[in-house]
Amino acid sequence: MSFLSDINPILFLGCSVLLAFYIGQGARFFRLPMIIGYLVTGIVLGPSMLNLLDHKTLEGLSFIIDIGLGIVAFSIGTELDFASLKRLGFGIVSVILAESFGAFLLVFLSVYLFSQDLVLSILFASIAPASAPAGTVAVIKEYKAKGPMTKALYAVVGFDDALGVIIFGFALTFAKAVLVSRVAGEGALITFEVWEPLAEIALSIAAGAVAGWFFIRLAEKLGENGKMFILVFATVLLLSGLSLQFHGSLILTNMMAGIILTNLSHPYMIQKVRLAIDTVLPLIFVLFFLVAGLHVEIWLLPSIGLLGTVYIAGRSFGLVGGAYLGSAIGGMEKKIRNYLGFGILSQAGLAIGLGFMAKNELAKLAEEYQIADAAAIGTAILITITATSVLFELVGPVATKFALKKAGEIETSQKKG
Repeated sequence: MSFLSDINPILFLGCSVLLAFYIGQGARFFRLPMIIGYLVTGIVLGPSMLNLLDHKTLEGLSFIIDIGLGIVAFSIGTELDFASLKRLGFGIVSVILAESFGAFLLVFLSVYLFSQDLVLSILFASIAPASAPAGTVAVIKEYKAKGPMTKALYAVVGFDDALGVIIFGFALTFAKAVLVSRVAGEGALITFEVWEPLAEIALSIAAGAVAGWFFIRLAEKLGENGKMFILVFATVLLLSGLSLQFHGSLILTNMMAGIILTNLSHPYMIQKVRLAIDTVLPLIFVLFFLVAGLHVEIWLLPSIGLLGTVYIAGRSFGLVGGAYLGSAIGGMEKKIRNYLGFGILSQAGLAIGLGFMAKNELAKLAEEYQIADAAAIGTAILITITATSVLFELVGPVATKFALKKAGEIETSQKKG
């Protein structure tokens, strides 16, 4: 039971946001990104430690994470103009492919050598490419980073989630077929839906593109920036709600709307939108990482064990090595080759969501086909991914700052913070 089970959620948010803000300021004293302070505040106030909120109230705050992620995704889209991406060239495509499949392959091999279980290995591998764009973008914004590395990070953390969803969809289909073949025989013909991840991505892109076009038409009639943010906020709410309602990609839908805006509208309008978003992003980041911290179950960390350690090592080396290889193949400059992989280590919401999906699908399979180990595999995946995400969410922002600093894209005045 929570310590303050009947506390007013608004009162709690007011106190905790103020506390998180100053703890975030304190984090800079230790040369850490402020979002580490926000996250730690949530962890301390949440069920992991002080347990100030009951489960129902805590779940009632989950919508803040969805809204925050939607605004971050829209913000990423506004930074992805085709002219900048064209200057990055084929390299950005090769990076996204190489880091995603690098993480997939290395985690698969590592987990398989450790467990000798094909299903466990393929599912862990398929979750590995998923990143957490909010952490990366928060660090970029905090330190006012600019340059080719920053542009590359925006593109990678936006698009690798889309690729990750597709990889997971096909991997889950394969894993289910393998499990069923164990009880039905090698010759059994079992059909599962493989088009769902592709349909999810296609519909998300289409919805975001249409919304972006309508946004431009409406934005042309607005005046000051205050009104502009109302339009941005309403668009993000609408697209995020539609994505959740119809199981689309919240990140990709909002990001696509931002991409359409930044590539089809006047530079003056784009600047007004960016200014409106940047004005409120500091508050969004405090709320987002505070609530994310409230949902962290820090007590899961000891449960990482050898399997979790293998996953962490495989994913980290896969992302860093894949980003290096992709950058080299794409002819990108040395600083991007050497440090881009460190900027994409964060992992949280999407990975845990995929873990839940794997657990639920395998539980259904276990009941339908009487497969004894299917449910156990799903549970092991969810627990391990949740526990390792805590670590990645704490280490990821620090690694992103390291990458940007090494690339020389943090403003001189910001390096002291």
